[in-house]
Amino acid sequence: MTSIQIHLIHPDGNRQTLQARTGHSLMQVAVDANVDGIDADCGGSLTCATCHVFVEPEWASRLPAASKDEQGLLDFTATPRENGSRLSCQISLTPELDGLTVRLPSAQH
Repeated sequence: MTSIQIHLIHPDGNRQTLQARTGHSLMQVAVDANVDGIDADCGGSLTCATCHVFVEPEWASRLPAASKDEQGLLDFTATPRENGSRLSCQISLTPELDGLTVRLPSAQH
């Protein structure tokens, strides 16, 4: 497994950089690092949408398209965006995502 960096921008503008191992989901890495703002109530089973993030535009096109199940759950997030909203449990970290930058919403519920 390779180590990559992930950048989180909190609602107050503060930036946080995490070291992550490829093969894990962004949600797993955030939960392991106790990131405030990634609730992950369902533990990554794609049933709750409390790991919602906004992928920065320059990174959004590098991710696989959201599945129908993910798209359906995004409609139930507190602050969905037409472009960039993703569930971090569905973002599998690969070496190509080294430097991935996401913004955390101000609320998950």
